Amino acid sequence: MANKTFDVVVWGATGFTGRLVTEYLFKTYGIDGDLKWAIAGRNQTKLAQLKQDIAGDSPLPIIIADSDDVSSLRELVTSTRSVCTTVGPYALYGTHLVALCSELGTHYCDLTGELPWMRQIIDDYGSTAEKSGARIVHNCGFDCIPSDLGTYFVQSEMFKRHGVYATQVKFRVAGSSGGASGGTIASMMNIMEQAKKDPSIFELMADPYALNPLNLPRGDDGGDQTGARYDPDFGQWTGPFVMAGINTRVVRRSHALMDYPWGREFRYDETVLTGRGPAGFLKAALLVAATAMIVGAMVFAPTRKLLSRIVPAPGEGPSREAIESGYFKIELLALHPEDASKNIKAVVTGDRDPGYGATSKMIAESAICLARDDLTTPTGVLTPSVAMGPTLLDRLIQNAGMSFTIVE
Repeated sequence: MANKTFDVVVWGATGFTGRLVTEYLFKTYGIDGDLKWAIAGRNQTKLAQLKQDIAGDSPLPIIIADSDDVSSLRELVTSTRSVCTTVGPYALYGTHLVALCSELGTHYCDLTGELPWMRQIIDDYGSTAEKSGARIVHNCGFDCIPSDLGTYFVQSEMFKRHGVYATQVKFRVAGSSGGASGGTIASMMNIMEQAKKDPSIFELMADPYALNPLNLPRGDDGGDQTGARYDPDFGQWTGPFVMAGINTRVVRRSHALMDYPWGREFRYDETVLTGRGPAGFLKAALLVAATAMIVGAMVFAPTRKLLSRIVPAPGEGPSREAIESGYFKIELLALHPEDASKNIKAVVTGDRDPGYGATSKMIAESAICLARDDLTTPTGVLTPSVAMGPTLLDRLIQNAGMSFTIVE
């Protein structure tokens, strides 16, 4: 990738999350430093205002391009080592960009949680990206970095300490605070609109191994938890985690892309810890009801339209105070295949609202990692752990307010 003008271009910089990414890059790396980066979008006026608000008179480069103008996107892609895009729903606005990055060998990262679109990208552009040398990496935010890198981290520690890998990893949300993501909700609603026209999408989303390479072995995992369930390993009740539907598929894809180092019988699941005793059960039951109500409202067109009037719109998000006071804490338990006394628990934390503050730092560091770090990983359509592994993990700890620790 010689003779590139930029290391990173932030595509969709004037959106809510794009603005946070821009702020993070400016505060952390500046303009005149070693990292060469630019902001991009389709509206010159909004980009100029964003530049003034964040960088003042600093020479922050601006690129004008439109998601429907392939020639403008081609110029953008050829100018940079990696593209960091926050423009969703990705099924509507992302395919041309992925196609060009795959063709031209430019690395790419996004925040999608749109499983049907990811399956399409894997099938349509995986081979092209592999040949060109591009790393196309979806899910570089709260979905799915804590899940994907957290599992990689705890499994690496299991092997380091005991010479074997865990046959099962349990991901549990122990605490979080943050606002609802308008972009994520818009993406989910768009998937439901697609499914109305193509019912096979529901079958794909129900498949625990929907993102695995085709014609490779599958494991024993079933569907994601939908009810209240007691977990004896944590001594707490648990309820469904709304993001498990994408996170679990990504972790299983990582395992397959790594050629099943954790064994063909490896299992992985995600839920929310709700506490002990009757109070914990009640909280889990309420979570079950709330999750079912939201999903049900999205499935049916009339309630979906009503819901769209209530929830944040794309480009909207929580207040600055909510972002900065937010956090998340994840516990991952790796079960030793033979000796429960050798089980290992890891904790993954972030110091900002998971959907915006923490996510904006995760994707920014992912883009820099792809552009600047000496990666020896495969090319193609990858997951964060397969594409960047310990290199990204170190970046997130050093720069992005995250921690990956073992509970002794």
